[in-house]
Amino acid sequence: MVKIALGAGHGINTAGKRTPDGEREWSFNNKVLLACAAKLNKYQDVQILRLDDPTGNTDVPLTTRTNKANAWKADALVSIHHNAFDGKWGSHGGVETLVQEIIASKASKDNAAIIQPRIVQAMGLRDRGVKSKNNHMTRVSNMPAILTEGGFMDSTIDIDALRNDAKLKVQGEAIADGLAEYFKLKLKVAGTPASPKEDEELKFSSPALKLETETSLASKAHRQIIVAAAVKEGAHSSWADKLANNTLTDADVLGLAVKYTIAVNK
Repeated sequence: MVKIALGAGHGINTAGKRTPDGEREWSFNNKVLLACAAKLNKYQDVQILRLDDPTGNTDVPLTTRTNKANAWKADALVSIHHNAFDGKWGSHGGVETLVQEIIASKASKDNAAIIQPRIVQAMGLRDRGVKSKNNHMTRVSNMPAILTEGGFMDSTIDIDALRNDAKLKVQGEAIADGLAEYFKLKLKVAGTPASPKEDEELKFSSPALKLETETSLASKAHRQIIVAAAVKEGAHSSWADKLANNTLTDADVLGLAVKYTIAVNK
């Protein structure tokens, strides 16, 4: 049995972790994680542990995340992120995968070498390569660990890919397939019985942000009010397109309301 620990970086309200237009990094990370988990579940003999808060409401401390992965004795850890340069729109961009500097295990480097080009292909962005950097998630984890950066949130080049849910889905699947290649996993055959019930903390099928159906955010009319007000205050017009296409998540709506100080209980 191969045990994979996955974490979407940060929380939805973590300061600074957003595009210049207010889109939250966690929302991008979460979509990739959900796709990765769904694809991993198509392989035999895999268990998955989610390290972050599946609602995004709490930015789970890094020590809590690595303690959880270490105690579970994961075989690999992937921390999923999207990059930023200075929080202002620019022409920089690209995909990179990080391993721990100096002390990175061969397994970490091998995983990164397999997964990095797959993400580049999935996102259609510049290849910044595998890089060594000192960060908690790769330093403190006892298992092979990598941190993915699937593009720059403040890049005028990368942002179209990040706003494309289909590309984020393919990115998640690329990470899963890269892990499957490293661990030599086999796809389940048709008719394979479902695996035992997963840890309740995973909640991979839960919405990006848990909200009761009777709250104002569940109302399409109120969502339209929030988006229209945000666009009027300077938010990108793509938010209105996402609303029209029914691809706007509760987390997106709440993020707009917070950034542009729009009441959510009108």
